[in-house]
Amino acid sequence: MSTADDVRRVGLALPRAYERQVRGRWKLKVGQIVFVAFSTDEQDIGFGFPRAERDGLVASDPETFFLPAARDLRYQWVCAHLARLDADELRELVTDAWRMCVPAMLHELPEMPEPTAAAWAAMDAGSWGEVRPLLHPHVQWSDGALHLRGRNQVLEHLRSHPTPRPPRQVEVRHGQLYRWVR
Repeated sequence: MSTADDVRRVGLALPRAYERQVRGRWKLKVGQIVFVAFSTDEQDIGFGFPRAERDGLVASDPETFFLPAARDLRYQWVCAHLARLDADELRELVTDAWRMCVPAMLHELPEMPEPTAAAWAAMDAGSWGEVRPLLHPHVQWSDGALHLRGRNQVLEHLRSHPTPRPPRQVEVRHGQLYRWVR
């Protein structure tokens, strides 16, 4: 059984995601695109889902999933009763809805070990103070011919260059990014 707080915990941990209230209903968004919306009582959610596949999802478990109102059938959207979703299914649905709203280069971040997504989201937002504690003091950064070692060198490089693409490979030690390879 899942709750609205479970949805928020998953959704707001994803890079570029934020929550706003629109016409009395809370929504999770990336930019101007909504990827999850709560019912007013927060017992149900609507979420981004490929239009071509939504009838199959609803047919697979009609007690959990249902189509949105007729006026919203034009959107890539489906709805679910939160109480019928388990934690793994909820995480998958919310993450896939988020993936529909972000560039492909970000799609693999949720599958990487923590704190990769948090570090990338902070870099993307230019919140360098939040990046520092996520990097191991001896972090190693490799990008083609460029190889950096140490938190200060990596942070200096990142501040002076446009936000990099997320890593292809990471290593985490003691809860901090230790090796970052693109």
